[in-house]
Amino acid sequence: MKATLAVLSDLEREGVFRRYAIGGAMGAMFYVEPVVTYDMDVFVVLSTVRGLLTRTPIYEVLRQRGYEPQDECILIEGVPVQFLPAYNPLVEEALEQARAVEVEGVPTRVLPLEHLIALALQTGRLKDRARVQLLMAEGAVNTGRLAEICGRYGLDVPAREEAP
Repeated sequence: MKATLAVLSDLEREGVFRRYAIGGAMGAMFYVEPVVTYDMDVFVVLSTVRGLLTRTPIYEVLRQRGYEPQDECILIEGVPVQFLPAYNPLVEEALEQARAVEVEGVPTRVLPLEHLIALALQTGRLKDRARVQLLMAEGAVNTGRLAEICGRYGLDVPAREEAP
């Protein structure tokens, strides 16, 4: 993962996108025990091209460096990475408040725990609901902060449960 994160940091430094943070199941691993996941969800603030938000510049730069798309991901140093643009105000807020962390000496960012929960609630898939239960049971959730976020975005605050 170290090499993958180094590539992402390079892309940000070069202005391919303005900001990124790890989310999804891999982001959850910064707060709870690791879970099985296929890819790394990377939320990004995209640069505009002629007034349009597009992931094309990311794909073009990565292709020039020898990385090829694989289904909905791009395989970067052996890790399937899915780039998800900041598609709504909740994601934008999560990216703004992303936590700086280091992975094997490489600086990166991860979405805040409470935002990971809110995004999983908003998405609402079965695997997201299971992740909410896990994060609520095992993560050090600031329930007041989570309630504020959920309130701003019209989401129901989940109850704290025992780990599945």
